[in-house]
Parts: sequence; structure tokens; C-alpha cells
Amino acid sequence: MYEYCKNVKVERRGNGILVLTLDSPPTNAFSDPMHDELRHALEDVNYDRETKVIVLTGAGEKAFSAGGDIQHMRELLDQPRQTVEGFVEARRLLNALLRLEKPLITRLNGHAIGLGATLALFSDLCYAVETARIADPHVAVGYAAGDGGALIWPQLIGYMRAREYLLTGDPILAKDAAAMGLINKAVPMAELDTVAFGMAERLANGATIAINMTKQAINLPLRRHFEGMIDASVFFEAISAMSDDHREAVMAFVEKRPPQFTGN
Repeated sequence: MYEYCKNVKVERRGNGILVLTLDSPPTNAFSDPMHDELRHALEDVNYDRETKVIVLTGAGEKAFSAGGDIQHMRELLDQPRQTVEGFVEARRLLNALLRLEKPLITRLNGHAIGLGATLALFSDLCYAVETARIADPHVAVGYAAGDGGALIWPQLIGYMRAREYLLTGDPILAKDAAAMGLINKAVPMAELDTVAFGMAERLANGATIAINMTKQAINLPLRRHFEGMIDASVFFEAISAMSDDHREAVMAFVEKRPPQFTGN
């Protein structure tokens, strides 16, 4: 039922475990097709009777996902309509995450940046390789953190800490992220499968209806927060995408030089 997935690899394991792999190594940056396929898969899995637990990971060992593609951002600099449509699609992806009825475990095989971090933090459980870095550097490319970061980071680590990381875009090493409660656990790569798939097996062997209902109950406050703020967040990010600073950030990255922000 996931025949449309070309950029997201779909694998069925025994005992009702479905593995979704972001498959565009080495960085697994999001293209429009990957974004669309992941959203559809997260929507369709609610109707997949064979699946009890979903494990989300990335191909390779360098990155879970580096988030947005800078070259694609460059292409969109003079296409405001397509830019806004992309932010609307981001809203749909977050809605699919929050309305997912079954447990979602992120196996963070490498760095999680931007949208990659948002996906990991909206998961029900997140286990990372200890060398991974987690960051939401929207501000570094002149974007407001409107794709969910401003919602989920404060919920997990509090407003003061969240402000520090979202306003600077600074990365957090996985072991430090685990210590502050941003993710569940950071382990050596040799132990990552044991931890991530071990929990997937445990949940798959549990009382499915009770687990699913508990997961949905936990997410109810997040869904209410989401509905109350996501449209404004998307609007803020869309405005920032039209700024001179965003254009400067993208061109500086392409030209491999430090950006010179003007505040416009």
C-alpha cells in the first residue's frame, strides 16, 4: 500500500514493525517528493492493519536528515507562491504526525537538522547515536522556526532553554540532548539497533489498543497547541522567506562565505 514511496524506503519487519527510511544519502535532505511521500505514509499507516509500530530512520550513518535543501531554497527565492505552498505542506506533515494513531520511534542514525530535528522531536520516542547533533537553525537561513520547532522544543526542555537554541540555531550533541530530556537516549552506533528495535518489539508485543489510546491521549495537548498556533507560525515563516536576510543567507551558503545580515 506504499507503492508511491520512492524517496522513502518502506520495509516490513516481523511482529508488525514498519520501518520508514529517508533515502537520499548522505544527508537525506528533504525534497518535495520525499516530504509528500512521508506525509502520505504517515496518514496511510493508520489504516494499515499489519503495522503496530513505526520506526523512522535515515539512510547511511552521516545524517538522519539535514532538513531543507539549500539549492531548492535558492530556486524558490523568486517563486513566492511555491514557497508558501511548501509551508502549507509542512503544516500537513505535522498534522499527520500528531494524528498518527500508532507509536512512532525515531532511530536517529546521524545528525537531525531543521525539519529533521522536528520529525525526531515529534516522534513518540527518540533514540540517537551519541555522535549525532540536533539543531533547528532556521534563523541561520533567515527563516522563522515555523515548521513546528517553536511548538515542540519548549514542550520538551522548557521555554528558556528552547529560546536559546531556537534563537541561535546552535546544535546539541545527542548525549546532552538526552540529559536535558530533548530525546530519550544516546548510545554508541553498535547499540542503536538493539535499543530502537528492542523498544519497537516491546511495544509491538504489548496491548496494542491500550498503547495506541495512551499515545493519543498524551498527544491531545500538543494537538490543541498545534491547532492554536500553527497557522500563525506558517505565516511568520512565510514572511521571513520574503526577507532580504533569507536571500542573503541562501546566497552566502551557495557562495561559501559568511552571510552579511542587514535586518531587512
